[in-house]
Amino acid sequence: MTDGTTSAVDTAPAGESVLSRLEHEGDIAADYLEGLLDIADLDGDIDMDVEGDRALVSIVGEGDDRALQRLVGQDGEVLEALQELTRLAVHRETGERSRLMLDVAGFRARKRAELAELGAEASERVRSTGEQVKLRPMTPFERKVVHDAVAAAGLRSESEGEEPQRCVVVLPA
Repeated sequence: MTDGTTSAVDTAPAGESVLSRLEHEGDIAADYLEGLLDIADLDGDIDMDVEGDRALVSIVGEGDDRALQRLVGQDGEVLEALQELTRLAVHRETGERSRLMLDVAGFRARKRAELAELGAEASERVRSTGEQVKLRPMTPFERKVVHDAVAAAGLRSESEGEEPQRCVVVLPA
């Protein structure tokens, strides 16, 4: 690249495309999660995909997902921990940090839709009042979804505060 920046393709190991590296991360994660499901005696299928610069791995149930809800926990707390453990399993195999995203029983997909709606509603409030709107504290995943929704609405947002009380502030244009 001529502007001095590097792309994800530039940082992939020699002879390996970013797509194949992310697919490999997904395969490692799937093996790890299948072992976990076996140990926990839970039924679920593993779906893998690549979106942008990260592997997406989902554990989906057949019909009634109540059994898998134990892997989500209250407000996704168990899911967050499981995602970190899965990232560590990938790191152990590859030696590289993973940005893998894990979903269980569609929890993150539903959460993403709710947060996108929250970002759109906050943007509308800011647009109609001209005043900034400060949202509740959120995880990094939640803040990212809200920031994206605010940007899509044509406004600016920023994070403020310290973890775990870090929140999104939606600003007037």
